[in-house]
Amino acid sequence: MSTSPTPAPRAPSYTAFGLRAEAEPLAPGLHIVATPIGNLRDISFRALATLAAADAVLAEDTRTSKTLLAHYGISTPLYPYHEHNAEQMRPKILAKLREGGKLALISDAGTPLVSDPGYKLVAELVAEGLPVTGIPGPSAVLAALVLAGLPTDRFFFEGFLPPKAAARRGRLTELAAIPGTLVFFESPRRLAEMLSDAAGVLGERPGAVARELTKFYENVQRGPLSVLAAHYDGEEEARGEIVVIIGPPGAEELTPAGDVIEERLRAALAQVSLKEAVAQVAAETGQPRRKVYARALELTREEP
Repeated sequence: MSTSPTPAPRAPSYTAFGLRAEAEPLAPGLHIVATPIGNLRDISFRALATLAAADAVLAEDTRTSKTLLAHYGISTPLYPYHEHNAEQMRPKILAKLREGGKLALISDAGTPLVSDPGYKLVAELVAEGLPVTGIPGPSAVLAALVLAGLPTDRFFFEGFLPPKAAARRGRLTELAAIPGTLVFFESPRRLAEMLSDAAGVLGERPGAVARELTKFYENVQRGPLSVLAAHYDGEEEARGEIVVIIGPPGAEELTPAGDVIEERLRAALAQVSLKEAVAQVAAETGQPRRKVYARALELTREEP
């Protein structure tokens, strides 16, 4: 009685642009993979190949990660790795890697190890001499920084400030002298309070609030801290993930001067209505709309 030969296992693969691609074999070790912060198209082919070829993917939030893997036709098993189970999972992960395993580590979104527990795992791997590879990609910190219009040559990432007002102001006081742009994550429900405290401690530095980056409702508000605080205090609670950027000491001079506002108004008024021009320039400069409107009226009266 003849038997059919056992078919060879299918090579790991992913699907992009409607085409299936086989993933090359992956080297043993932990592969730290950056994933999209919103727009699923913001992922590299190298990241997709790594996720497809790994023995397993360690994810901060398997629900979010399942959507990403399914979108690209990747069937690699997912296992949770987050702050609540890290102590129990790390020994198992280390044991797998000592045996030559190939694991991928991803966060909820963006680059792992930034505000998540991955750094302790990497530290133990480095101490044991086990291989660690980084696959760079999206980062909310860098995405917000390049959109803020503030100095990028030096910056300090703080993450989340303390939730209580006294502790928050105390930490801001400690950060005040840092000679670089400050980068924070913040909760939507604490945004207005945080900006108000920042204005009180740091003074009228320029800032930017970036939310829903790379998503359909991406929005960046720029302006002096007190203006930003008033804006979010008077509006419905901001939604989505938020990054706050604050200029370095002495950056007050970066707040748009009158001639900059006038230049932008003249350009806008040549193309759109007064109302639209005011809204556009106020959004671009972060200046109060009433101030921009008053200058726009002056300019229209100057016209022959």
